[in-house]
Amino acid sequence: MPTISNDIDIDSPVRTVYNQWTQFEDYPAFMSGVQQVRQLEDDKLYWDVKVGGAERGFEARITEQIPDERIAWTSTSGPTHAGVVTFHRLDDDRTRVRLQLEWEPEGFVETVGAALQIDDAQVARDLNQFAHLMETNGFATGAWRGEIT
Repeated sequence: MPTISNDIDIDSPVRTVYNQWTQFEDYPAFMSGVQQVRQLEDDKLYWDVKVGGAERGFEARITEQIPDERIAWTSTSGPTHAGVVTFHRLDDDRTRVRLQLEWEPEGFVETVGAALQIDDAQVARDLNQFAHLMETNGFATGAWRGEIT
């Protein structure tokens, strides 16, 4: 199972960055390939994605969510994957976001993409887009401060 790990430093406070990350339905604004995310419950999401020409829908369950620290998830249908995003306060106005994702490629295109680390490059671009969004807006569009353990 391929593992992707990437991080980025963002010129925004950890609380603001975390708050924006909890706005799952806004992900299409910075995640290429994500067509739509619907939050079904506090810990349940439905994703519509288009990756490598393949369109898929799947559910994911948030397994752990600690405000300003981490969000972990696992798929419950569709492609097998799991991951965690962590938030690290560097100083009052800088945050490091680290994303780790394990996934099981399905089919030839995804297998080749994983082997060529195209998925790694995509995650890096998406994190850069998220950083740009945060640094340009300077605020979060919403927040969910609940805890899931």
